[in-house]
Amino acid sequence: MESLESIISRLSYGEALNRYLELVREDLVDCFDRVRSVVCIQPHPDDTDIAAGGLVAKLAKRGVEVVYVTLTDGGLGTRDPETYPAKLALERRREQEEAARVLGVKELVWLNYRDGELQPTLEARLELVLLIRKYKPDMVLAPDPWLSYEAHPDHRASGILAAEAAFFSSLPHAAPSALAFNLKPHVVRYIAFYWTRKPNTLVDVSDYVEVKMKAVKAHKSQFGDIPAFEDALKTYMRLMGKRIGAEYAEAFKVLNPFNMHSNVFAEDL
Repeated sequence: MESLESIISRLSYGEALNRYLELVREDLVDCFDRVRSVVCIQPHPDDTDIAAGGLVAKLAKRGVEVVYVTLTDGGLGTRDPETYPAKLALERRREQEEAARVLGVKELVWLNYRDGELQPTLEARLELVLLIRKYKPDMVLAPDPWLSYEAHPDHRASGILAAEAAFFSSLPHAAPSALAFNLKPHVVRYIAFYWTRKPNTLVDVSDYVEVKMKAVKAHKSQFGDIPAFEDALKTYMRLMGKRIGAEYAEAFKVLNPFNMHSNVFAEDL
């Protein structure tokens, strides 16, 4: 079989780059159809539902095991000075439980970091590595930490932590204490980032828009019945749908562990 280098040597730079990217992308095609388990690592209660609730409902209906890991307590999510963080955190937890029930998510994990203060620490990364080894997901879902102008530190930190944990979960000495609990290294096949400026995978969620909106509306402390928010969310999904000829779609940047370390072409995938 002719080597890739030999093939590349005969092409112009543009042709060679396109050929290389085509080959790397082959592993990412239909990735959502191949996964059987997904761990969603979100900064706050509601983030996954808003960004990827259609995908989650679609996966759950197919029998995919979906686990939500919520990093912060969500206690800052109010503009009402009379609503105290501890009370709001409990309310938002109940809301997420209801939204998960609507979407078909069976298991929720709460790490309870303080809302607005999450940092990509070694402690937080270790917690996620252990959870990935416990649940053994084919895919990790998280916000894109490299979204330009993202002001919320929890979103940036969550994405970084998710990417690092997905990468290090396969290395036994990244969490040697886990071996004592029989949590063996696990290889995550894919990480999918939502709220991304450079999506490479769009999922038709036309049949799941209403169940997604029902889940989003379960977060009453955040949205209640706000037609403008629902319209904005549906507008974005309709825009994404136009890219694949669907009524509604959700957009993701999907990579595998090989793409996430010293790969200068990852942004182009």
